[in-house]
Amino acid sequence: MSRLKKRSRLTRLADFLFECGMLRKTPRTGYQFLGSGAENVAEHSFRTAVIGFVLAQMAGANKERTAMMCLFHDLHEARTGDFNYVNHIYNTGQRTRALADALSGTGLGDDIMPLWAELEETESVEAHLAQDADQLDLILNLKEQSDLGNTYADKWLAAAVKRIRTPEGKKLVKAVLETDHTDWWFLGPDASWWEKKNGSRKNLPKIAVPGAAAPEGSEDGNEDGQ
Repeated sequence: MSRLKKRSRLTRLADFLFECGMLRKTPRTGYQFLGSGAENVAEHSFRTAVIGFVLAQMAGANKERTAMMCLFHDLHEARTGDFNYVNHIYNTGQRTRALADALSGTGLGDDIMPLWAELEETESVEAHLAQDADQLDLILNLKEQSDLGNTYADKWLAAAVKRIRTPEGKKLVKAVLETDHTDWWFLGPDASWWEKKNGSRKNLPKIAVPGAAAPEGSEDGNEDGQ
C-alpha cells in the first residue's frame, strides 16, 4: 500500500469509491452449496442496512448507527472475498487490516473503524441488531428459495433462525416465515387487475387522484400496463 500513501485525500476517496464498486462483482459464495439463488456483497450490504434500520426503529435504538454498521460490515470483502462456512474451516481473513487499508488516507477511518469495532465486540444493542440484520437478509433469501421449491433452503432456514438473538429480530423472522415472498406485489392490485389484464382496461375500477385530470383517451385502448 506504500504507493498510495502520497496520494491526496480526494484521490484516495476516489480510490475508495471504486473499491466499494468491487462489492458488486464479489459473489456471496454460499449459494453454490444451496444450488439456487445468487447475490453479490453489495446487494447483501444494502438490504442488511435497511433491515438494521427497521430493527433499530422497532427496538427504539439508534437507527443511523445500526444502519451504518450494517452498511460497512462486509466492506473488507472487496479485498478478502466472501468466505462461506466451508471456507472458514480452512481460511482466516485479515478483515480488520483489509478495512483499515481500504480507509487509509480517506479521512473516513475515524468514523467507520469505531463502528466496525462496536460490531465485532457485539456488546451494544445496536451491534446485536446489526448482527441479526445480517442473518435476516440471508433468511429472506432462503425463504424466497424455499417458496420457489428448493427443499435444501428449508434446512438452511432452520439453522439460520436459531442465530437470531434479539426480540425484534425474532418477531421479524416470524413474520418473514409466514409471508409469501411475492405477496407485496401480487396482492397489491385489486384482483380484477389480473383478471382483466388481457385486452382493454376500460372496465377496470378507476382510482381517483385528487387534483389530477384523467389522461386523454384513458378509457380506450389495449394498454399492456408495462
